[in-house]
Amino acid sequence: MSKDLFAKYDVAAPRYTSYPTVPYWSGAAFPPSDWLQHVQNAFSADRQISLYIHLPFCESLCTYCGCNKHITRNHAVEHPYIETVLREWRMYLAALSGKPVLRELHLGGGTPTFFHPDNLRYLLENILRDVEVPDNHDFGFEAHPWSTTDDHLHTLYDLGFRRISIGVQDFDEDLMKLVNRRQTVESVERCTERARAIGYESVNYDLIFGLPKQTLAHIREDARHVARLRPDRIAFYSYAHVPWLKKSQCAYSEADLPTGAAKRRLYEAGRRWFEADGYAEIGMDHFALPHDSLFKALRDGTLHRNFMGYTPYKTSLMIGLGASAIGDTWDAFAQNEKTIADYERVVNAGTLPVFRGHRLNGEDQRQRQHILNLMTRFETGWSSEEADDEILAAALARLEPLMADGLVERRPFLVRITPEGRNFLRNICMAFDAHYWRRQPEGKLFSQAV
Repeated sequence: MSKDLFAKYDVAAPRYTSYPTVPYWSGAAFPPSDWLQHVQNAFSADRQISLYIHLPFCESLCTYCGCNKHITRNHAVEHPYIETVLREWRMYLAALSGKPVLRELHLGGGTPTFFHPDNLRYLLENILRDVEVPDNHDFGFEAHPWSTTDDHLHTLYDLGFRRISIGVQDFDEDLMKLVNRRQTVESVERCTERARAIGYESVNYDLIFGLPKQTLAHIREDARHVARLRPDRIAFYSYAHVPWLKKSQCAYSEADLPTGAAKRRLYEAGRRWFEADGYAEIGMDHFALPHDSLFKALRDGTLHRNFMGYTPYKTSLMIGLGASAIGDTWDAFAQNEKTIADYERVVNAGTLPVFRGHRLNGEDQRQRQHILNLMTRFETGWSSEEADDEILAAALARLEPLMADGLVERRPFLVRITPEGRNFLRNICMAFDAHYWRRQPEGKLFSQAV
Protein backbone atom coordinates (compact mmCIF):
# COMPACT_ATOMS: atom_id res chain seq x y z
CA MET A 1 0.00 0.00 0.00
CA SER A 2 1.41 3.39 -0.95
CA LYS A 3 2.03 5.88 1.86
CA ASP A 4 0.10 8.56 -0.03
CA LEU A 5 -3.03 6.42 -0.28
CA PHE A 6 -2.76 5.39 3.35
CA ALA A 7 -2.47 9.03 4.49
CA LYS A 8 -5.40 10.02 2.27
CA TYR A 9 -7.85 7.37 3.45
CA ASP A 10 -6.88 6.66 7.05
CA VAL A 11 -9.90 8.44 8.48
CA ALA A 12 -12.37 7.46 11.18
CA ALA A 13 -15.05 5.23 9.67
CA PRO A 14 -17.69 2.73 10.78
CA ARG A 15 -17.05 -1.02 10.60
CA TYR A 16 -20.50 -1.60 9.05
CA THR A 17 -21.61 -4.48 11.21
CA SER A 18 -25.01 -2.96 10.44
CA TYR A 19 -26.47 -0.27 8.25
CA PRO A 20 -27.48 2.21 9.45
CA THR A 21 -24.72 2.02 12.04
CA VAL A 22 -25.90 2.16 15.65
CA PRO A 23 -25.09 5.87 16.22
CA TYR A 24 -27.49 6.70 13.37
CA TRP A 25 -30.41 4.64 14.56
CA SER A 26 -33.48 6.81 14.90
CA GLY A 27 -34.07 8.26 18.34
CA ALA A 28 -37.80 7.60 18.19
CA ALA A 29 -39.30 5.23 20.73
CA PHE A 30 -39.36 1.60 19.61
CA PRO A 31 -41.93 -0.27 21.72
CA PRO A 32 -41.37 -4.01 22.16
CA SER A 33 -44.78 -4.61 20.55
CA ASP A 34 -43.57 -2.92 17.35
CA TRP A 35 -40.40 -5.01 17.34
CA LEU A 36 -42.44 -8.18 17.80
CA GLN A 37 -44.52 -7.25 14.76
CA HIS A 38 -41.34 -7.03 12.67
CA VAL A 39 -40.23 -10.39 14.11
CA GLN A 40 -43.55 -12.02 13.23
CA ASN A 41 -43.49 -10.64 9.69
CA ALA A 42 -39.95 -11.93 9.09
CA PHE A 43 -40.79 -15.31 10.57
CA SER A 44 -43.90 -15.70 8.42
CA ALA A 45 -41.77 -15.23 5.30
CA ASP A 46 -39.25 -17.88 6.34
CA ARG A 47 -39.27 -19.97 9.53
CA GLN A 48 -35.46 -20.18 9.52
CA ILE A 49 -33.81 -18.13 12.25
CA SER A 50 -30.36 -17.25 13.53
CA LEU A 51 -29.95 -17.01 17.28
CA TYR A 52 -27.28 -15.08 19.17
CA ILE A 53 -27.01 -15.51 22.95
CA HIS A 54 -24.93 -12.98 24.86
CA LEU A 55 -23.20 -14.43 27.93
CA PRO A 56 -21.55 -11.34 29.42
CA PHE A 57 -19.54 -12.54 32.42
CA CYS A 58 -15.72 -12.59 32.64
CA GLU A 59 -13.54 -13.37 35.65
CA SER A 60 -11.02 -10.65 34.77
CA LEU A 61 -10.91 -7.55 32.58
CA CYS A 62 -8.88 -7.64 29.36
CA THR A 63 -8.12 -3.96 29.07
CA TYR A 64 -8.22 -3.84 25.25
CA CYS A 65 -11.75 -5.26 25.11
CA GLY A 66 -14.61 -3.24 23.65
CA CYS A 67 -17.34 -5.82 24.30
CA ASN A 68 -20.24 -5.47 26.72
CA LYS A 69 -19.15 -7.52 29.74
CA HIS A 70 -19.49 -7.82 33.51
CA ILE A 71 -16.45 -8.71 35.60
CA THR A 72 -17.03 -11.08 38.50
CA ARG A 73 -15.66 -14.22 40.11
CA ASN A 74 -19.06 -14.98 41.62
CA HIS A 75 -20.39 -17.91 39.61
CA ALA A 76 -23.69 -17.78 41.49
CA VAL A 77 -24.75 -15.24 38.84
CA GLU A 78 -24.93 -17.96 36.17
CA HIS A 79 -28.25 -19.62 36.91
CA PRO A 80 -30.36 -16.46 37.47
CA TYR A 81 -29.02 -15.00 34.22
CA ILE A 82 -29.79 -18.21 32.29
CA GLU A 83 -33.33 -18.28 33.66
CA THR A 84 -33.82 -14.71 32.48
CA VAL A 85 -32.54 -15.58 28.98
CA LEU A 86 -34.98 -18.49 28.84
CA ARG A 87 -37.86 -16.22 29.90
CA GLU A 88 -36.94 -13.86 27.06
CA TRP A 89 -36.78 -16.80 24.63
CA ARG A 90 -40.24 -17.98 25.69
CA MET A 91 -41.65 -14.52 24.91
CA TYR A 92 -40.41 -14.90 21.35
CA LEU A 93 -41.74 -18.44 21.06
CA ALA A 94 -45.18 -17.29 22.19
CA ALA A 95 -45.23 -14.72 19.39
CA LEU A 96 -44.14 -17.07 16.60
CA SER A 97 -46.68 -19.09 14.63
CA GLY A 98 -44.86 -22.36 14.23
CA LYS A 99 -41.66 -24.09 15.24
CA PRO A 100 -38.48 -22.16 14.34
CA VAL A 101 -35.88 -23.81 12.13
CA LEU A 102 -32.61 -22.95 13.86
CA ARG A 103 -30.03 -22.47 11.12
CA GLU A 104 -27.41 -20.60 13.17
CA LEU A 105 -26.63 -20.43 16.87
CA HIS A 106 -23.74 -18.50 18.37
CA LEU A 107 -22.69 -18.00 21.99
CA GLY A 108 -20.78 -14.74 22.49
CA GLY A 109 -19.61 -12.65 25.36
CA GLY A 110 -18.08 -11.83 27.67
CA THR A 111 -16.74 -15.34 28.12
CA PRO A 112 -19.27 -18.10 27.35
CA THR A 113 -16.92 -20.65 28.94
CA PHE A 114 -17.21 -18.69 32.20
CA PHE A 115 -20.42 -20.71 32.60
CA HIS A 116 -20.26 -24.23 34.02
CA PRO A 117 -20.87 -26.90 31.36
CA ASP A 118 -23.97 -28.12 33.23
CA ASN A 119 -25.45 -24.64 33.11
CA LEU A 120 -24.72 -24.33 29.40
CA ARG A 121 -26.39 -27.69 28.84
CA TYR A 122 -29.45 -26.56 30.81
CA LEU A 123 -29.69 -23.33 28.79
CA LEU A 124 -29.27 -24.96 25.41
CA GLU A 125 -31.45 -28.01 25.99
CA ASN A 126 -34.29 -25.68 26.95
CA ILE A 127 -33.80 -23.76 23.70
CA LEU A 128 -33.22 -26.68 21.38
CA ARG A 129 -36.30 -28.60 22.50
CA ASP A 130 -38.52 -25.96 20.89
CA VAL A 131 -36.80 -25.74 17.48
CA GLU A 132 -36.03 -27.85 14.45
CA VAL A 133 -32.32 -28.19 13.67
CA PRO A 134 -31.56 -28.85 9.98
CA ASP A 135 -28.65 -31.04 8.96
CA ASN A 136 -26.75 -28.05 7.52
CA HIS A 137 -26.77 -25.89 10.65
CA ASP A 138 -23.94 -23.76 12.02
CA PHE A 139 -23.49 -23.71 15.81
CA GLY A 140 -20.44 -21.98 17.26
CA PHE A 141 -19.15 -20.47 20.48
CA GLU A 142 -16.39 -18.16 21.70
CA ALA A 143 -13.86 -19.84 23.94
CA HIS A 144 -11.22 -18.47 26.29
CA PRO A 145 -8.38 -21.00 26.03
CA TRP A 146 -7.62 -20.71 29.75
CA SER A 147 -11.15 -21.50 30.98
CA THR A 148 -12.36 -23.95 28.31
CA THR A 149 -12.34 -27.47 29.72
CA ASP A 150 -12.88 -30.86 28.12
CA ASP A 151 -16.32 -30.85 29.76
CA HIS A 152 -17.17 -27.61 27.92
CA LEU A 153 -16.02 -29.05 24.61
CA HIS A 154 -17.85 -32.38 25.02
CA THR A 155 -21.04 -30.76 26.30
CA LEU A 156 -21.33 -28.31 23.43
CA TYR A 157 -20.33 -30.91 20.85
CA ASP A 158 -23.09 -33.22 22.11
CA LEU A 159 -25.56 -30.33 21.62
CA GLY A 160 -24.63 -29.88 17.95
CA PHE A 161 -21.76 -27.39 18.07
CA ARG A 162 -19.08 -27.98 15.44
CA ARG A 163 -17.34 -24.59 15.37
CA ILE A 164 -15.19 -23.01 18.09
CA SER A 165 -13.67 -19.52 18.07
CA ILE A 166 -10.66 -19.31 20.35
CA GLY A 167 -9.71 -15.88 21.67
CA VAL A 168 -5.96 -15.86 21.07
CA GLN A 169 -5.38 -12.12 20.39
CA ASP A 170 -1.58 -12.65 20.36
CA PHE A 171 0.61 -15.61 21.30
CA ASP A 172 3.15 -13.49 23.18
CA GLU A 173 2.53 -14.04 26.88
CA ASP A 174 4.22 -10.81 27.97
CA LEU A 175 2.00 -8.87 25.59
CA MET A 176 -1.05 -10.60 27.03
CA LYS A 177 0.04 -9.72 30.57
CA LEU A 178 0.24 -6.08 29.47
CA VAL A 179 -3.48 -6.15 28.57
CA ASN A 180 -4.34 -8.22 31.66
CA ARG A 181 -5.16 -11.46 29.83
CA ARG A 182 -4.22 -14.75 31.44
CA GLN A 183 -3.20 -17.07 28.63
CA THR A 184 -0.35 -19.27 27.42
CA VAL A 185 0.68 -20.82 24.13
CA GLU A 186 0.10 -24.22 25.71
CA SER A 187 -3.49 -23.34 26.63
CA VAL A 188 -4.24 -22.41 22.99
CA GLU A 189 -2.59 -25.62 21.76
CA ARG A 190 -4.53 -27.75 24.23
CA CYS A 191 -7.87 -26.13 23.35
CA THR A 192 -7.21 -26.55 19.63
CA GLU A 193 -6.05 -30.15 19.85
CA ARG A 194 -8.83 -31.26 22.20
CA ALA A 195 -11.52 -29.63 20.05
CA ARG A 196 -10.24 -31.43 16.97
CA ALA A 197 -9.93 -34.75 18.78
CA ILE A 198 -13.57 -34.46 19.88
CA GLY A 199 -14.70 -33.74 16.32
CA TYR A 200 -15.07 -29.97 15.89
CA GLU A 201 -14.94 -29.19 12.17
CA SER A 202 -13.91 -25.52 12.24
CA VAL A 203 -11.46 -23.90 14.65
CA ASN A 204 -11.14 -20.11 14.43
CA TYR A 205 -8.44 -17.97 16.03
CA ASP A 206 -9.26 -14.38 16.95
CA LEU A 207 -6.07 -12.33 16.54
CA ILE A 208 -5.62 -8.58 17.03
CA PHE A 209 -3.15 -6.21 15.40
CA GLY A 210 -2.38 -2.81 16.90
CA LEU A 211 -2.14 -3.86 20.55
CA PRO A 212 0.12 -1.82 22.83
CA LYS A 213 3.83 -2.52 22.22
CA GLN A 214 2.99 -5.02 19.47
CA THR A 215 5.61 -5.20 16.71
CA LEU A 216 6.20 -6.99 13.42
CA ALA A 217 8.15 -9.60 15.38
CA HIS A 218 4.98 -10.43 17.35
CA ILE A 219 2.94 -10.80 14.14
CA ARG A 220 5.68 -12.98 12.62
CA GLU A 221 5.57 -15.26 15.67
CA ASP A 222 1.76 -15.35 15.55
CA ALA A 223 1.96 -16.43 11.90
CA ARG A 224 4.41 -19.20 12.80
CA HIS A 225 2.00 -20.56 15.40
CA VAL A 226 -0.86 -20.32 12.89
CA ALA A 227 1.18 -22.26 10.31
CA ARG A 228 1.92 -24.92 12.94
CA LEU A 229 -1.57 -25.27 14.45
CA ARG A 230 -3.57 -24.65 11.23
CA PRO A 231 -6.83 -23.12 12.46
CA ASP A 232 -9.47 -23.44 9.76
CA ARG A 233 -10.16 -19.72 9.81
CA ILE A 234 -8.70 -16.55 11.31
CA ALA A 235 -10.30 -13.29 12.38
CA PHE A 236 -7.50 -10.71 12.26
CA TYR A 237 -9.06 -7.68 13.91
CA SER A 238 -7.77 -4.15 14.17
CA TYR A 239 -7.52 -3.01 17.77
CA ALA A 240 -10.09 -0.23 18.05
CA HIS A 241 -8.76 2.37 20.45
CA VAL A 242 -11.84 4.14 21.81
CA PRO A 243 -10.96 5.17 25.39
CA TRP A 244 -13.76 7.75 25.32
CA LEU A 245 -16.15 4.76 25.21
CA LYS A 246 -14.13 2.06 27.02
CA LYS A 247 -12.35 3.44 30.07
CA SER A 248 -10.28 0.28 30.54
CA GLN A 249 -8.31 1.29 27.46
CA CYS A 250 -6.85 4.16 29.47
CA ALA A 251 -4.77 1.54 31.32
CA TYR A 252 -1.77 2.05 29.04
CA SER A 253 -0.10 4.97 27.33
CA GLU A 254 -1.18 5.86 23.82
CA ALA A 255 2.53 6.27 23.09
CA ASP A 256 2.73 2.46 23.31
CA LEU A 257 0.17 1.96 20.52
CA PRO A 258 1.29 1.32 16.93
CA THR A 259 -0.67 3.83 14.86
CA GLY A 260 -0.99 5.05 11.30
CA ALA A 261 1.28 3.41 8.75
CA ALA A 262 3.10 1.42 11.45
CA LYS A 263 -0.15 -0.23 12.52
CA ARG A 264 -1.14 -0.94 8.92
CA ARG A 265 2.17 -2.70 8.30
CA LEU A 266 1.24 -5.18 11.02
CA TYR A 267 -1.90 -6.16 9.10
CA GLU A 268 -0.21 -6.32 5.72
CA ALA A 269 2.57 -8.51 7.11
CA GLY A 270 0.08 -10.84 8.78
CA ARG A 271 -1.99 -11.09 5.61
CA ARG A 272 1.09 -11.83 3.53
CA TRP A 273 2.19 -14.62 5.88
CA PHE A 274 -1.32 -16.09 6.19
CA GLU A 275 -1.81 -16.14 2.43
CA ALA A 276 1.59 -17.79 1.97
CA ASP A 277 0.31 -20.57 4.23
CA GLY A 278 -2.79 -21.16 2.11
CA TYR A 279 -5.37 -18.86 3.73
CA ALA A 280 -7.64 -16.70 1.54
CA GLU A 281 -8.86 -13.26 2.59
CA ILE A 282 -12.61 -13.35 3.26
CA GLY A 283 -14.34 -10.00 3.30
CA MET A 284 -12.80 -7.69 5.92
CA ASP A 285 -10.33 -8.96 8.55
CA HIS A 286 -11.10 -12.65 7.96
CA PHE A 287 -9.14 -15.52 6.41
CA ALA A 288 -10.05 -19.14 5.76
CA LEU A 289 -8.59 -22.32 4.33
CA PRO A 290 -10.23 -23.68 1.13
CA HIS A 291 -12.12 -26.47 2.94
CA ASP A 292 -13.80 -24.07 5.41
CA SER A 293 -17.45 -23.10 5.02
CA LEU A 294 -16.60 -19.37 4.88
CA PHE A 295 -14.27 -19.92 1.92
CA LYS A 296 -16.93 -21.98 0.15
CA ALA A 297 -19.60 -19.35 0.84
CA LEU A 298 -17.38 -16.63 -0.64
CA ARG A 299 -16.73 -18.81 -3.70
CA ASP A 300 -20.43 -19.63 -4.13
CA GLY A 301 -21.66 -16.06 -3.56
CA THR A 302 -23.61 -16.95 -0.40
CA LEU A 303 -21.38 -15.26 2.19
CA HIS A 304 -23.36 -13.15 4.65
CA ARG A 305 -22.47 -10.69 7.40
CA ASN A 306 -24.55 -9.84 10.46
CA PHE A 307 -24.05 -9.00 14.12
CA MET A 308 -22.43 -12.43 14.60
CA GLY A 309 -19.80 -11.61 11.95
CA TYR A 310 -19.29 -13.38 8.63
CA THR A 311 -21.52 -16.43 8.24
CA PRO A 312 -22.22 -18.97 5.49
CA TYR A 313 -26.00 -18.58 5.86
CA LYS A 314 -28.52 -15.76 5.68
CA THR A 315 -31.83 -15.96 7.50
CA SER A 316 -34.72 -13.49 7.41
CA LEU A 317 -34.76 -13.30 11.19
CA MET A 318 -31.96 -13.02 13.71
CA ILE A 319 -32.95 -12.99 17.37
CA GLY A 320 -30.58 -11.71 20.03
CA LEU A 321 -31.02 -12.98 23.60
CA GLY A 322 -29.31 -11.57 26.66
CA ALA A 323 -28.08 -8.19 27.84
CA SER A 324 -27.12 -5.83 24.97
CA ALA A 325 -27.91 -8.46 22.29
CA ILE A 326 -29.18 -7.13 18.94
CA GLY A 327 -31.90 -8.62 16.75
CA ASP A 328 -32.39 -8.08 13.01
CA THR A 329 -35.39 -8.59 10.72
CA TRP A 330 -33.73 -6.85 7.74
CA ASP A 331 -36.29 -4.02 7.96
CA ALA A 332 -35.64 -3.34 11.67
CA PHE A 333 -33.00 -3.64 14.38
CA ALA A 334 -33.59 -3.87 18.13
CA GLN A 335 -31.08 -3.89 20.98
CA ASN A 336 -31.66 -5.17 24.49
CA GLU A 337 -30.97 -3.30 27.71
CA LYS A 338 -27.20 -3.14 28.11
CA THR A 339 -26.71 -3.63 31.85
CA ILE A 340 -27.47 -7.00 33.38
CA ALA A 341 -29.54 -5.41 36.14
CA ASP A 342 -31.79 -3.53 33.70
CA TYR A 343 -32.04 -6.54 31.39
CA GLU A 344 -33.12 -8.88 34.19
CA ARG A 345 -35.51 -6.31 35.69
CA VAL A 346 -37.41 -5.77 32.43
CA VAL A 347 -37.57 -9.44 31.42
CA ASN A 348 -38.67 -10.55 34.87
CA ALA A 349 -41.45 -7.95 34.69
CA GLY A 350 -42.76 -9.82 31.63
CA THR A 351 -41.62 -7.47 28.86
CA LEU A 352 -39.11 -7.86 26.05
CA PRO A 353 -36.02 -5.84 27.11
CA VAL A 354 -35.78 -3.70 23.95
CA PHE A 355 -34.39 -0.27 24.79
CA ARG A 356 -33.62 1.07 21.33
CA GLY A 357 -34.00 0.15 17.71
CA HIS A 358 -34.35 1.38 14.17
CA ARG A 359 -36.91 0.83 11.43
CA LEU A 360 -35.28 0.72 7.99
CA ASN A 361 -37.12 2.58 5.26
CA GLY A 362 -36.73 1.73 1.59
CA GLU A 363 -33.66 3.92 1.20
CA ASP A 364 -32.01 2.30 4.23
CA GLN A 365 -32.63 -1.17 2.85
CA ARG A 366 -31.19 -0.34 -0.57
CA GLN A 367 -28.05 1.20 0.91
CA ARG A 368 -27.76 -1.69 3.36
CA GLN A 369 -27.78 -4.16 0.47
CA HIS A 370 -25.07 -2.24 -1.39
CA ILE A 371 -22.84 -2.18 1.71
CA LEU A 372 -23.50 -5.87 2.40
CA ASN A 373 -22.59 -6.71 -1.20
CA LEU A 374 -19.33 -4.81 -0.89
CA MET A 375 -18.51 -6.47 2.43
CA THR A 376 -19.18 -10.01 1.18
CA ARG A 377 -18.58 -9.93 -2.60
CA PHE A 378 -16.33 -6.89 -3.14
CA GLU A 379 -18.84 -5.51 -5.65
CA THR A 380 -22.39 -4.22 -5.89
CA GLY A 381 -24.80 -3.63 -8.73
CA TRP A 382 -28.16 -2.03 -9.40
CA SER A 383 -31.01 -2.16 -11.88
CA SER A 384 -31.79 0.36 -14.60
CA GLU A 385 -34.72 1.54 -12.46
CA GLU A 386 -32.38 2.44 -9.59
CA ALA A 387 -29.86 4.14 -11.87
CA ASP A 388 -31.67 7.49 -11.54
CA ASP A 389 -31.85 7.32 -7.74
CA GLU A 390 -30.38 10.47 -6.16
CA ILE A 391 -28.91 8.56 -3.19
CA LEU A 392 -27.09 6.15 -5.50
CA ALA A 393 -25.88 9.03 -7.67
CA ALA A 394 -24.44 10.76 -4.59
CA ALA A 395 -22.67 7.54 -3.55
CA LEU A 396 -21.14 7.11 -7.00
CA ALA A 397 -19.96 10.70 -6.95
CA ARG A 398 -18.22 10.08 -3.62
CA LEU A 399 -16.51 7.05 -5.17
CA GLU A 400 -14.88 9.08 -7.95
CA PRO A 401 -11.65 9.85 -6.02
CA LEU A 402 -11.34 6.15 -5.12
CA MET A 403 -11.86 5.26 -8.80
CA ALA A 404 -9.16 7.72 -9.78
CA ASP A 405 -6.82 6.06 -7.28
CA GLY A 406 -7.48 2.62 -8.74
CA LEU A 407 -9.38 1.31 -5.73
CA VAL A 408 -12.76 0.87 -7.43
CA GLU A 409 -13.78 0.04 -11.01
CA ARG A 410 -17.01 1.39 -12.47
CA ARG A 411 -18.98 -0.52 -15.10
CA PRO A 412 -22.56 -0.17 -16.31
CA PHE A 413 -24.80 -0.86 -13.31
CA LEU A 414 -21.85 -2.16 -11.25
CA VAL A 415 -18.95 -1.08 -9.08
CA ARG A 416 -16.19 -3.54 -8.22
CA ILE A 417 -13.43 -3.23 -5.64
CA THR A 418 -9.94 -3.86 -7.01
CA PRO A 419 -7.42 -6.02 -5.12
CA GLU A 420 -5.69 -2.84 -3.88
CA GLY A 421 -9.08 -1.39 -2.96
CA ARG A 422 -9.78 -4.17 -0.47
CA ASN A 423 -7.41 -2.37 1.89
CA PHE A 424 -9.92 0.50 1.91
CA LEU A 425 -13.15 -1.46 2.20
CA ARG A 426 -14.58 0.68 5.00
CA ASN A 427 -13.90 3.88 3.02
CA ILE A 428 -15.67 2.44 -0.03
CA CYS A 429 -18.68 1.38 2.02
CA MET A 430 -18.80 4.82 3.59
CA ALA A 431 -19.53 6.32 0.17
CA PHE A 432 -22.92 4.57 0.33
CA ASP A 433 -23.65 5.69 3.91
CA ALA A 434 -26.30 8.35 3.38
CA HIS A 435 -26.82 8.81 7.14
CA TYR A 436 -23.14 9.55 7.72
CA TRP A 437 -22.98 12.21 5.01
CA ARG A 438 -26.15 13.92 6.18
CA ARG A 439 -24.85 14.18 9.75
CA GLN A 440 -21.12 13.77 10.03
CA PRO A 441 -19.84 13.23 13.58
CA GLU A 442 -18.54 16.30 15.36
CA GLY A 443 -16.36 14.42 17.82
CA LYS A 444 -14.71 11.02 18.22
CA LEU A 445 -17.13 8.24 17.27
CA PHE A 446 -15.47 5.63 15.06
CA SER A 447 -12.07 3.95 14.93
CA GLN A 448 -9.66 4.50 12.03
CA ALA A 449 -10.58 2.92 8.69
CA VAL A 450 -7.17 1.72 7.51
